[in-house]
Amino acid sequence: MSGEITDVLIIGAGLSGIGMACHLARECPGKSVAIIERRNAIGGTWDLFRYPGIRSDSDMFSFGYKFRPWNDLKVLADGPSIRSYIRDTAREYGIDKKITFGFRTKSVDWSSREGCWTVTGTDEATGETLSRKARFVIGATGYYNYDKGFQPDFPGLAQFKGQLIHPQKWPEGLDYKGKRVVVIGSGATAVTLVPAMAGEAAHVTMLQRSPSYIFSVPALDKLSGFLKTFLPESFVYGLARRRNITVQRWLYIAARRWPNLVRRWLLSNVRKAVGPNFDMSHFTPTYNPWDERLCAVPNADLFAALKSGQASVVTDQIDSFTETGIRLKSGKLLEADIVVSATGLNVQMLGGTEVSLDGKTKPVASAMMYKGVLVQDLPNFACIFGYINAPWTLKADIASSYICRLLNHMDRNGIKVATPRDLEGSALDDTIMGGLSSGYVRRAKDALPRQGRKLPWAVLHDYKRDKVMLLDEAIDDGNLEFARG
Repeated sequence: MSGEITDVLIIGAGLSGIGMACHLARECPGKSVAIIERRNAIGGTWDLFRYPGIRSDSDMFSFGYKFRPWNDLKVLADGPSIRSYIRDTAREYGIDKKITFGFRTKSVDWSSREGCWTVTGTDEATGETLSRKARFVIGATGYYNYDKGFQPDFPGLAQFKGQLIHPQKWPEGLDYKGKRVVVIGSGATAVTLVPAMAGEAAHVTMLQRSPSYIFSVPALDKLSGFLKTFLPESFVYGLARRRNITVQRWLYIAARRWPNLVRRWLLSNVRKAVGPNFDMSHFTPTYNPWDERLCAVPNADLFAALKSGQASVVTDQIDSFTETGIRLKSGKLLEADIVVSATGLNVQMLGGTEVSLDGKTKPVASAMMYKGVLVQDLPNFACIFGYINAPWTLKADIASSYICRLLNHMDRNGIKVATPRDLEGSALDDTIMGGLSSGYVRRAKDALPRQGRKLPWAVLHDYKRDKVMLLDEAIDDGNLEFARG
């Protein structure tokens, strides 16, 4: 074990981890920083997922980093473009040289005697035990299991003679030309896959148990394209970012205050896209907008695939797989050569890493999140967790800046350790994603960190208020326990 102690160690080299490291380079240039990453490439989610048509489900002007604006007119960018954007950002700030790849983190243990964390793991290629020491640890691993997605145990699956695929493990070079494809699901992955595969497959059927809210956005930001002809690019892209943040926020607020009005507006736009003869029951959810995430599609591509006859949507439940397809509860049989199980993800914090204090296990899922960033009762420990009702990176950016503020405050005041403490018994039986009722959120009730009944333990999911709390309010608010030794 190396005796060298790094100031800040980041777990994960995806969108959040690279962003955090760049903030440190900008705002805490004197800190030694290292990143450990299980995979052998930068990009996290955007390097892992390779299914056809993969793209962002948030507009890129607000999904991109504030300190390095997205400079393309694509509204929903494809996976390779996002991957390149993250890699280029890391290279620009020299972060690519600070990453140890192939490091699978197993445990992190705080030593009160040493005043630092020991992060232990294995080399993915050799199985060799690896370890690092750091004064401050930041988890930037996202919130799902990278090894496997959520796969229901469908009745009769063993007798299916076709190919079953989960989007998280998409086979390289899969040939689906002329094949009958059934995509199970109605979320962001399903609505991306259906139009992407419809051009080559014999037919693509989206099989959903229940509908989701789906709305169309322009593929290109033509207004910004026009403004670029006579205004500086930096101004135009900054304007687009501020505009889109405001629009998204007000859409969410409107959905909460006037759900029936927003519902009618969303459904009327679907009706315009699919035409007057389409059965709207396939796109009419029983829940209110933003009880689950809305799905965005560029230039109504999903609806165009349905209108063309290259794709169809079926709302039903699976009775059983057969040798040649899927039998539904209604009795209908869907013939399939390929079934894509776009059934979601398994939630897992910190990639399954075990956290302990002086050898005593401290599950992150049993702790509250302080300001949505630091973990209750864990010294010098943070997790980057983005928004669920807005682009992820909006929260990741300001959370990263807050951590830099905290580190600079500690340096100025000779503080070595900062630990969030709940002094008023604020805990609720609710997770940090309590605002959503999606299936994966319900399944993850015991895997996600908690939140409290009031600030700084309540999770706001409100960019405007979070900016004030994280970027403007005093660091020492009485809820952080500081130690100088």
